[in-house]
Parts: sequence; C-alpha cells; structure tokens
Amino acid sequence: MTPAELELQDLAFITEDDLPSDDDEKMETGRHKMQMDLLIETLRPWLDTRPDGGFTGGNMFVYYSPNQVKNQDFKGPDFFAAVGVSNRERKSWVCGQEGKPPDVVIELLSESTASFDKKQKKQVYQDRLKVGEYIWFDPWEPSDWAGFRLQSGSFVEIPIDAQGQMPIRALDLVLIQWEGRYAGVDTVWLRWARRDNVLLPTQEELARQAQRRANQAEIQAEQAQLRANQAEIQVRQVIQNLAQIGMSVEQIAQVAGVSIEQVDRALNP
Repeated sequence: MTPAELELQDLAFITEDDLPSDDDEKMETGRHKMQMDLLIETLRPWLDTRPDGGFTGGNMFVYYSPNQVKNQDFKGPDFFAAVGVSNRERKSWVCGQEGKPPDVVIELLSESTASFDKKQKKQVYQDRLKVGEYIWFDPWEPSDWAGFRLQSGSFVEIPIDAQGQMPIRALDLVLIQWEGRYAGVDTVWLRWARRDNVLLPTQEELARQAQRRANQAEIQAEQAQLRANQAEIQVRQVIQNLAQIGMSVEQIAQVAGVSIEQVDRALNP
C-alpha cells in the first residue's frame, strides 16, 4: 500500500464534522468568485439529472491526509466536482468519508497563485489526491488555460480541439471559453457545455428562455384567436349573403355547413 493510500485509510474514520471547514479567506477578486459561481451554478442542475448523482463545490476544504490537520494545510480547490455521490450539503470534502477524491478540480489563477497552482498544487493533485482531471484558468487572462488527465499515475495534457472544446471525460462534458455577460460583467468566461457545444444554462438564461417560450405561446394564441375571428366574420358574411337571396334558415345552415343557432346569431347579432 502506498503512503498516499495509507493516508486515505487513516482518514477513513474522520468526517467533515471533525475538521475545520472555513479559514475566512476570500477569493482573489470578485471576478474569481463570479467565475467559480458560474461553474457551480450551471453544473449543479446537470449533476442532479445523472442517475448516479454528483456533487460540485468551490473554495471548500478537500482532505486527503491527516497531516493536513497537523500542518494546518486546509486549502481547497476553487472548484471541484465528483460523480457517483449524493448531492447533500457538505462542510468540506473528506476523501476517506466519501470513498474517493474529486473527479475534476479547477484552479482559478491569479498573479499571486499561478506559480503555486501550476507546480506544487498540480503535483499534489497528481500524486496525493489523484484527481482524474485538473484544469487551471485565469479569469483575467483567458489564454492561460490548460487541462491535465491522470493516466498511469501521471498527468497528461488534455488537448483542446478545433472547436475550442476541452473534453472532460468524468462528466461527459466539455469546457469552452465563452464571451458574454454574467453577473453584469462582459468578459471571457470558462463554461460547461455539452459535446454538441450547447452551453449548460445559468438560472438567468433559463428564465429568459422560459419568458421567450411564454411570449411565443402568447403570440401563437393571439394569432389563433385572430384566425378564428376572421373565420367567424367570413361565415357571418356568407350567411348574410345567402339570406339576402331569400334562403331559409335551414337552407343557409345546410349550404354554409353551420348550425341553425349559428345562422340565427349571424342574422340577429
């Protein structure tokens, strides 16, 4: 059994209730927080549709070793996701308690953290936490974006295809860079999408889609009512024309294909 496996075994009897869950440190900038929120907000509903479930969190402690407690090393990833687990609320992620590490980790780079995230943290995620896929992204410098997949114990870079998609196998989704507005800010955001490049929507986008559908339904109802009114006017005109040439109510009803009551209403509005 490797040292990393021994550490996980040692942690198996410790739960999130036994461990610190907050260091009161805020994210680097407001944009970092918005980027984290965007990744979580759009992925959470999608995970809820999976038969095997899933959980996503951000800026939350992830414990893989009792030594983290001893050394006060509680730092957690900016974003992570795991499949095959419940979506219950958590204070922190304890690998021994959950039975697995996160499947996907994303770090949001900044000037003060970039070097650490690309070197030391990457090594920890590869050797100690054994994360399936690790991605970094700089919200202020979107070109600084890379992903790695664990293969035979080592990270191998994930290629970005010609459509600008980075495939994330654990989630059967892709990450893309999307230029648009979120939380009132226009910039390039890192977003989840299906393999057909359809974005996983935000709550605001879902609300807009629902409003568009409601507007469309209202327009269709108005158009149907207009057609019905026009048809009624045409039938009334036919009835009145037939009455003017001396046809009886019964004859008009038969010729026009309407009921006697409709003829009476047309002739006696």
